[in-house]
Formats: sequence, C-alpha cells, structure tokens
Amino acid sequence: MGKFLCHLFFKLTRGFQVSGQENVPKRGPVVLIANHTSYLDPPALGVASPRRVYFMAKEELFRIPLFGWLLKGLGAFPVKRGTPDRRAFKRALAVLAAGNVLGIFPEGTRSKTGELGPAEEGAAVLALRSGAPVVPAGITGTRGSGPIRVAFGPPVDTSDLDPKDRASIRILSERAMTSIADLLSATGKEGKT
Repeated sequence: MGKFLCHLFFKLTRGFQVSGQENVPKRGPVVLIANHTSYLDPPALGVASPRRVYFMAKEELFRIPLFGWLLKGLGAFPVKRGTPDRRAFKRALAVLAAGNVLGIFPEGTRSKTGELGPAEEGAAVLALRSGAPVVPAGITGTRGSGPIRVAFGPPVDTSDLDPKDRASIRILSERAMTSIADLLSATGKEGKT
C-alpha cells in the first residue's frame, strides 16, 4: 500500500522516471545502494525498484508521524547511528539470507550540498559477507521541484575481491560510489536534453 501511494504521489505531483530496472536481479539477495540528498530518496528508490526493498533507516525517522508509518510500509527497519548497531546489522544479513533486496545509502546521511560524499563501509561489508551483488542507483530531482529520476546501473564488479580481506571493503566502497557518480552524471545529462 505504501509503495502504491508513494508512486501515485510522485506521478501526480512531480513526475517520476525510472530506467535500468533490468539491472536489478529478479531473484536472490541484492544490496541496492544510492546517493542520498532528501527524505524522499528512500520512497523514490522503493517505488522505482522492481522488487520490494528493505531499508536500513536511522531510528529517529520512525518517530515522525505518517513518515514512520510510510517507512515501515516500504520495508524499512531502524538503525542507530554513531555507534555499531549489531541488531540492525544482523537483521540486514537476515534480509539478504532470505534472498531479499536491502537498500542502503552508503554515505550514511543526507548530503546538504547535493554532492556525493564518501561511503561508510557498511554496504560493502554486508555485500561481501553475504555474497550479494551490489546494484547502484542514482537519484535526482528529490531536492527540487522537477521530475524525480531513478537510474539503476549494472552490478558492481566484485569478482576480484576477497570477503576476508579488509582492503576489499575499501575497494568495493570506492567502486560503488564511482558507479553512483557515473549514473548521476548520465542522468543529469539526460535531464538537460
């Protein structure tokens, strides 16, 4: 119900465009990552995905009336920021072990400038530990008044990475953010034509 309402809201008030849905595997675990500039990003990503997305979201958001309900309806679960949250980490691994899609914003917080920030390591750790592919998404338009666009890219290459190697976490985080940056650049150019 939450996904339907969000989709209807975006279509009627902003316009909503999605590309690259074929890059999201039809089954099996997936770590879906995206840039984060607005509170509208999780609903936009959840609506755009061809599969249900379970999100890790900061626990404070669940206290906001209506928005907290909407987040739960979109498959979100709370995570404590600023401290390792083992419970949320275990829940995220369980989501992936069940063959579901886990949505994460690797920057860890919204970008106030709209610029892509550095990645926290959580998404890479979860992907390497679970063996789930990492699918990047670039989201534009959630901060302004124009149409919202979500572009999914092909899975990030992890074939040369070792889940037990600490350097692999950093490498995957960097590749993931580069993939998101490439999608944002391409989506921005498409939006100007």
